[in-house]
Amino acid sequence: THISGLSKTIATNIVHYRDENGRYNSRAELKKVPRLGPKAFEQSVGFLRIIGGKNPLDNTDIHPESYPVAKKVLAAAGVTAADLGDAAAVAKIREVSIAPLVNEGVGAETAKDIITSLQNPGRDLRDNMAAPILRQDVLTMEDLKVGMKLEGTVRNVVDFGAFVDIGVKHDGLVHVSKMARKFVRDPKTVVAIGDIVEVWIESVDLARERIQLTMVDPAVG
Repeated sequence: THISGLSKTIATNIVHYRDENGRYNSRAELKKVPRLGPKAFEQSVGFLRIIGGKNPLDNTDIHPESYPVAKKVLAAAGVTAADLGDAAAVAKIREVSIAPLVNEGVGAETAKDIITSLQNPGRDLRDNMAAPILRQDVLTMEDLKVGMKLEGTVRNVVDFGAFVDIGVKHDGLVHVSKMARKFVRDPKTVVAIGDIVEVWIESVDLARERIQLTMVDPAVG
């Protein structure tokens, strides 16, 4: 399964680093992998799981940038990250109210998703998703053209935007500023994992294997 932000070379480097240094103990350790720079880490880390690591949150689909919120949820439930997966802890987490988090400025959808994630460590929301109608003439990144309209599936939603599978192996990024003509504070108020969305190609970087998308129709003034 392809992971946003990771080229074949970086994926190979991740395996080589593990073979040479032993198992990963944290997501942060991935930053030591050759060619896995800050941008690639930011895009891919939410998909990568560290099983049996120092921080149990590293085995969830919660992005590290949302760990402070996750810790508040755990505290409100009266449990710790070490309790994740325990039936009693799951029941307590399920009862946590999002109201205090929202009052602190956390988006309601973000809070709900974090609470759900804490109840299901190890899950991958990319599984069992509906498939979009993909263009038959678009099979690789080389087939993409700026301004091209495509349909895709939202694979991950983070604070800075959403990653969309458009059928060319590498997911494209819709930055939060490109999700609507109006200001969007929280991407999760616009899209959710599994949504089928219409996007337009903004730029294609073949060398770095990155695709920038927009959900704002460029033909509409």
